[in-house]
Amino acid sequence: MASRRIAQSSVNWAALAERVPQSQKPNLAAFKSMSDKYLRSVIVNPETPPKIDWAHYQKSVPIAGMVDKFQKAYEALQIPYPADTVTAQVEAQEKQVKEEIAKFCKDSESRIADYASQIAALKALLPYDQMTMEDYRDAFPDQALDPINRPTFWPHSPEEQEIGAPNAEPHH
Repeated sequence: MASRRIAQSSVNWAALAERVPQSQKPNLAAFKSMSDKYLRSVIVNPETPPKIDWAHYQKSVPIAGMVDKFQKAYEALQIPYPADTVTAQVEAQEKQVKEEIAKFCKDSESRIADYASQIAALKALLPYDQMTMEDYRDAFPDQALDPINRPTFWPHSPEEQEIGAPNAEPHH
């Protein structure tokens, strides 16, 4: 894999900052600072190392063969670019996250539709200040008082209706 020269940051910091929670903003600022520092250190150094004037050293160094030996070793030196071993993992993780996002969006759409139908049903009801007890019973049969089929005692709360409740007074 051939290396490419980094000329500028490819990160859209403004878009990233919009998605980061307020509590994580200091961490993002520290990370951006380190990233900018690294980018500056890369840009300061030349893309290729400076050329060595071997003829000058041939004349200056009195030991025969030493400069030739160094030149041969220097030109044979190959620093390999590190192999990319994580791109496949990152792409697989990105694919998995995109699937999770799509599933979440689909589930959210169904929840939104359900909530919209609930809102529409509530808007279709009479306003509570105009409702009679019979209207309330018709609209919410499971919550309304039903003294014939489900008799309750004052204060009509579920906790007070249980026999043997801690605050329940004995009924004579």
